[in-house]
Amino acid sequence: MIFVIKVTTNKEEKVMDMISDHIVKKGINIYAVAKPQGLRGYIILEAADRDSAEDACFNLPYVKGIIGKTISYDEVKNMLEPNIEAINIEKEDIVEILSEPFKKEKAKVLRVDKQKGEVVVSLLGAVVQIPVTIKIENVKVVRRGKDEENAGEETDE
Repeated sequence: MIFVIKVTTNKEEKVMDMISDHIVKKGINIYAVAKPQGLRGYIILEAADRDSAEDACFNLPYVKGIIGKTISYDEVKNMLEPNIEAINIEKEDIVEILSEPFKKEKAKVLRVDKQKGEVVVSLLGAVVQIPVTIKIENVKVVRRGKDEENAGEETDE
């Protein structure tokens, strides 16, 4: 059974360490403790039953409680297993920014950091070209940079 534990924001790592220590000391039936990617203020706990999950979290600082219903692995899979290979943004691509403060602005990709999940872009409409770092999920590709260069090169001979 998978449980979602509400914790104080930015204390997720500390709570995970305390729960891990608690599990070892008391021998509680907990199989996994994980921090979901991109979701602050929560940790995920896989336990044999609700009592085990409650025992693991009972009376620990920064723990606010267990969310009522259990969830399936499919519901949290994308947060626990980020798919780095799915990133399909390359240098020179033209992207549209999906989040504030540059929402709906077009930009050219200068660098892609797949490990951090970030892109460095230069805004096309800006007078002064300043590199801006944005999370990959906050941009979408509008036009491929290399498509224009290679468009006339394909011939059948």
